[in-house]
Amino acid sequence: MVAASPSPTSPKVLWTEDVSVEFSGFKAVQDLKFSMSRGELRFLIGPNGAGKTTLLDTICGRVKPSRGRVLMQDGTDLTRLQEHQIVGKGVARKFQTPSVFHSLSVWDNLSLSLRGPRGLIATLRSKMGQAQNEETQKWLETIRLQEQAQTLAGALSHGQKQWLEIGMALIQKPDVLLLDEPAAGMTDQETDELGQLLGTLEEHQSILVVEHDMEFVRRYAQTVTVMHEGKILCEGSMEEVQANERVAEVYLQRRVHAES
Repeated sequence: MVAASPSPTSPKVLWTEDVSVEFSGFKAVQDLKFSMSRGELRFLIGPNGAGKTTLLDTICGRVKPSRGRVLMQDGTDLTRLQEHQIVGKGVARKFQTPSVFHSLSVWDNLSLSLRGPRGLIATLRSKMGQAQNEETQKWLETIRLQEQAQTLAGALSHGQKQWLEIGMALIQKPDVLLLDEPAAGMTDQETDELGQLLGTLEEHQSILVVEHDMEFVRRYAQTVTVMHEGKILCEGSMEEVQANERVAEVYLQRRVHAES
């Protein structure tokens, strides 16, 4: 079940102004104008090499654009900040490959991701306040890993590691959450639970999901942005995107090339 879309009057939480990114002369993103509203769940799709991951990299500061700006709701230009500063501004990112602390328990991974002043040693010795413990427990249950609380993260299945890293991002309470292929490696049941989770979160934060699993996109997308050759090809509901002749042409050409 897809939650209701944000109001058309919802303020923009993040947007780009003529962003271009080049790698050794290759234009990965070209003069991109993109925006997200507060409380929006947006899916970003497109053929391989369309610029989707590069856009996420630019938003979170891993890549600096050759021109243009990425702006937050308070007017902050993210392109002027370092990655850790962008995190402090309320942007969290989950990458394609799970990145967790394998030698620490699931509980400790979540605890270390909590915002606020706390030391590593104090955290690992469980010298946290009641509120922090309750917050960790809440998110442990949200990501369905309460039974694995004391399990080392390295012993989790791939899908469970995906869930854990999503929890590590969510526990920071970001305004904007960037997810790069979150359903990769998950079972059908885990994927369905992920879609339901994303639908419940969007009231509080904006979520941008890069995904290749079209069935997952069809079931849970509110708004879909299609990228091709570093530009936005079209935007709209999944039904509108599927009916777009240019989108059909781009995907059909890619499929023909792949099969030839």
